[in-house]
Amino acid sequence: MTLHDPSRTLKRGTPLNKAQAALILIHGRGADAEDIAGLASYLPSQGLAVLAPEAQGHTWYPQRFFVPLQENEPWLSSGLELIDKLVSDIHAAGIPHERIGIAGFSQGGCLALEYALRNPRRYGFIAGMSSALIGPLKTPRAKADLQGTPVLIACAENDAHIPLPFVEESAEILAASGTDLTKQIFRGYDHTVFPEEIQWLGSQLEAWAPHV
Repeated sequence: MTLHDPSRTLKRGTPLNKAQAALILIHGRGADAEDIAGLASYLPSQGLAVLAPEAQGHTWYPQRFFVPLQENEPWLSSGLELIDKLVSDIHAAGIPHERIGIAGFSQGGCLALEYALRNPRRYGFIAGMSSALIGPLKTPRAKADLQGTPVLIACAENDAHIPLPFVEESAEILAASGTDLTKQIFRGYDHTVFPEEIQWLGSQLEAWAPHV
């Protein structure tokens, strides 16, 4: 079967060969690249390349994020490989990893957090909005050092799709993995991108993206 194809990545902003920084935006289940790319219009964009990949069938993996990992294969591995391909392409264009941000919402945010933990290095930032690490509670994880990478993990306290215990455990794991962690827990039930998350993304870009 056909899995996730990096050639379907939507590219916005400054072309990679002219950009000084890059942002990978990963959509949620049932959405598409165009949806998540719209987030970039709320963020600083000077000299920034924006890449928004699109999942096969608009779904990165078929089951819930907290089922045993093998139940989401081979789609999960394909999604992680796609992100790795984009990171490699960005770096090959001359942009250092310290100026690469990876952010996703819901299923896409889970993928972003999981990718960073499995591929630890210093990134510009990592953001999982309404997200958590992939797999059941107490999933064994390799020791990782993200070398001070700013990481956001955020969710509503009663989100029907992302149970709070998974967010709390993921935050503990990420905090112990060499990150500069920000945890945002919002009141209510909304499964959405919150203004505070957009503000966090903007502040990270302002800290290291180029300015006129």
